[in-house]
Amino acid sequence: MFVWNHKECLCFPRGLISLNTSVSYLIEPLPVSTDTQQHAVFRAESLHLPKGSCLHHHGNKEEEEEEEQGLNTFIHGMMTPWSVRVSPDRRMSRNHLKYVHIFHKAEQYYHHMFRSKHGRHLEKTKMKLLEAANYVDKYYKSLSIRVAVIGLEVWSDQDKINVSDNPYSTLGAFLAWRRKQLRTLPNDNAQLITGMSFQGTTIGLAPLKAMCSEYQSGGVNTDHSESAVGVAATMAHEMGHNFGMSHDSAGCCQAKADDGGCIMAAATGHPFPRVFNSCNQRELKRYLSSGGGKCLFNLPNTRAMYGGQRCGNGYLEDGEECDCGDEEECTSPCCNANNCTLKAGAECAHGVCCHDCKLKSPGVLCRAPSGPCDLPEYCDGKAESCPANFYLVDGTSCAGGRAYCYTGMCLTLEQQCQSLWGGDGRPAPDMCFERVNEAGDSFGNCGKDLLGNYRGCKDRDAKCGKIQCLSSAPKPIETNAVPIDTTIRLGNRRILCRGTHVYRPGQGDEGQGDTLDPGLVMTGTKCGDGSLCFGGECRNASFLQADECSAKCHGHGLCNNNHNCHCDSGWAPPLCDQKGAGGSLDSGPVIRHSETLDHLVAMNCFNILYHVVSTEAKPLHADGHATGHANPTFLLKRQDSDRLVNTTNDTLP
Repeated sequence: MFVWNHKECLCFPRGLISLNTSVSYLIEPLPVSTDTQQHAVFRAESLHLPKGSCLHHHGNKEEEEEEEQGLNTFIHGMMTPWSVRVSPDRRMSRNHLKYVHIFHKAEQYYHHMFRSKHGRHLEKTKMKLLEAANYVDKYYKSLSIRVAVIGLEVWSDQDKINVSDNPYSTLGAFLAWRRKQLRTLPNDNAQLITGMSFQGTTIGLAPLKAMCSEYQSGGVNTDHSESAVGVAATMAHEMGHNFGMSHDSAGCCQAKADDGGCIMAAATGHPFPRVFNSCNQRELKRYLSSGGGKCLFNLPNTRAMYGGQRCGNGYLEDGEECDCGDEEECTSPCCNANNCTLKAGAECAHGVCCHDCKLKSPGVLCRAPSGPCDLPEYCDGKAESCPANFYLVDGTSCAGGRAYCYTGMCLTLEQQCQSLWGGDGRPAPDMCFERVNEAGDSFGNCGKDLLGNYRGCKDRDAKCGKIQCLSSAPKPIETNAVPIDTTIRLGNRRILCRGTHVYRPGQGDEGQGDTLDPGLVMTGTKCGDGSLCFGGECRNASFLQADECSAKCHGHGLCNNNHNCHCDSGWAPPLCDQKGAGGSLDSGPVIRHSETLDHLVAMNCFNILYHVVSTEAKPLHADGHATGHANPTFLLKRQDSDRLVNTTNDTLP
C-alpha cells in the first residue's frame, strides 16, 4: 500500500482498476486523514470480505460457447473505453444495449451503522450507495447491459417495512412495499441495502427470473464491507438471479479464487468477485430468448437518473442532440463526440429508427414480437429510438388457452419439462404432482415458509410445487441435478413421475437452502382452469385483472402491460371501437397493414398448433420395474401446513 498527497487534485477519486484477471487495485480516500486529498491505493486481495453465501442452485454447464468474452472483456475493460473492449465484429451495437432502471433503498439500521462508524451524514451514506451502483454498472457492461440509478432513498428515521435478520420475511415485505410505490416511483428493479446480518451465512436474497416483474423484481443485500465494492458484488449477484442466472457449476468460472472468482459463485469471501462468465451469458441469453426482461429495451429517463448530466456518458440527455460516449470510444458517423451535437445534415445518430443519420418513416416495424405474449412496436418518424417495449398484460391467455402470459412470457409446463429433461420432456399426470408434493420435504414441496421450512402442497396447489415430468432420458440435463423418480399406479398402468433435485457440491440435501431450484414450477404457470401459480399457490387468475382490462377493448384487442388496448388490425386505439390500422397508443403508428406482422402472426399460430398436436400425440411414459421412490430417503408424508410466501434462501420463483 502507498499513499500520495496531491494538493492540486480537486476531485476525490475512488474506484477499481483491473489490469488483468489477477491484478486489480482499489483507490480509496483515507478515513483517518485530516487532509481530504490523501488516498490509498492497494491490491484488491487486501480487501477482506466476510465469507457469505447465497445458496442458489447451479446452472447448466455447456461447452459450445467461448469463455473469454465474459471474462477477458470485463477484466480488461474496467478502465478501457467501451468501444475498444470488444473487437468490432463481436461488439454488440448501441441498438442492442439493454437498460435496467434501478431503485436503491437503504434501511434505518444501515444508515445509523454507517454514521456511527464514520460520523458521516446522510449524503455520505448515499454516496457509498452510488459508488456501489457504479461498480454494478461496470460489471453488467460486459453483458451489454447498463444499470441506471433512477432513484435512491435512505430511511434515516424509521423503516417503512419490518427489516429483520430473516431474509425471507424482509424480502417479502420489501417487494410488497416496492409494488405499492411503483406508480409514484417507477422502476425495473429495486434493491434494499441493510446493515443487518441475515441468519446463517446468507448475505443476499432475490427472486429467480423476475427482472421487470411488478411483483418480484428486486432483492435484499447485506453490506458486509467497508468498501462499496463489497456490497456491489452482492447486488450484482442478486440481480443476476433476477436475470435468470444460477450459481456457477464446476468448470464455469475460470477466474482463480485467489483473484476473487466469479460474481455468480454460490459463496463469496475475499477478495471480491468481479466477473461474469460464459455460463452466465448463456443463462441470460436463454432467459431473454424465452421472453423475459421485456423492460430492458426501454431507454432510461435521464432526468430521473442520479449522477448528473455529462456529455460522453452514452445517455441522450437534455440539451444534447446525440451522445456516442467519450471521444475515444465514439464510432458514430453522425455525432460529434466532443460536444454531443449532430454532424451537418444528420437528423439522428443512434437507435433502430435511425438509418444513415436519417429518421425512418412512421410505421416502420422497429421491434418484432419475440413470442406470443409480446407486441410489435413501430417508429413514429420523430424519434430515433423505438418506443418502449410492450407486451400483453399478465394473466392474458396464450398457447391456445393452455397457458397464461406472465412478464411477457407464455409459460407452459411442456417448456419447463423440456428445459429440465430435453426434447422429449413433458408434464406428468396430475396425480404425480399431488402424490409427490404433499411430502413437504426438499424433493416434494410448494416452496418454503418465512422460517425457511419446506411446505407440503395441498391438492389444489400441487401443480405449483416441484414439477413432475415424463421422460426417457436417464437423467436431467441440468448440471448438478439428479432424478427423483416416483412410480404411481394410474388405472392399470404404472407411471414413472420424474422430479428433479439440484444440489450444491459439499452440501447436504438442504444445501440449496436459499433459492428455488429449476425443478419448481415457475410463477405464472397455469395450474387449472382460470388459475395460475403465484407464491406457491394455485390462485384465481382474476387477481391480475387481465380480462377486466381487455373488456374495454370492445372485442377487437387486448390490454398491454401499460393497461392500454392494443387493437387488432382494422381497429384504432385507444379503445378499438373505430376503424383503423391497429396497434396502441404506446407502440407507435401503424400506417398500413404490415406484411411483416401478418407473417409473424401466422408463424405464432403455426407454432402453437404444432406444439399442441405434438404434445397430445405423445403417450404417457410407463415403467413396470420400479416401485415407489428411487431415492430411499424420499418418504411420502402428508403435511397440511399453511402456505406462506414461496421463498427459498436466495431466489424466489
